[in-house]
Amino acid sequence: QVQLVESGGGLVQAGGSLRLSCAASGRTISSYTMGWFRQAPGKEREFVGRINWSGGIYYSDSVKGRFSISRDNAKNTVYLQMNSLKPEDTAVYFCAASRSLYTVVPEDFGSWGQGTQVTVSS
Repeated sequence: QVQLVESGGGLVQAGGSLRLSCAASGRTISSYTMGWFRQAPGKEREFVGRINWSGGIYYSDSVKGRFSISRDNAKNTVYLQMNSLKPEDTAVYFCAASRSLYTVVPEDFGSWGQGTQVTVSS
């Protein structure tokens, strides 16, 4: 079992940038597909992007070209760089770990962080 802790959220103006971090412990992230999800008030959890242990990356169309995922295996940490932020990006952002290679659905991710709030003002 891997434990995950997100950080880096906050308030930013539209067009600005934030970098979220997800620090893992208990297991190495090199053995997992690491995903980012978000959940806005009144909405279901939404897939943002994922990176697998081979470095393969996949993004939701809603963030493609604006967000990027990376990982540092030495630090056991995965990152979500968010650029050109829009008010509709406002949500609680979660990182998660899965033993599946290609999955993008929340049900396939067995470990979750507590979430970090991202608020984008107009």
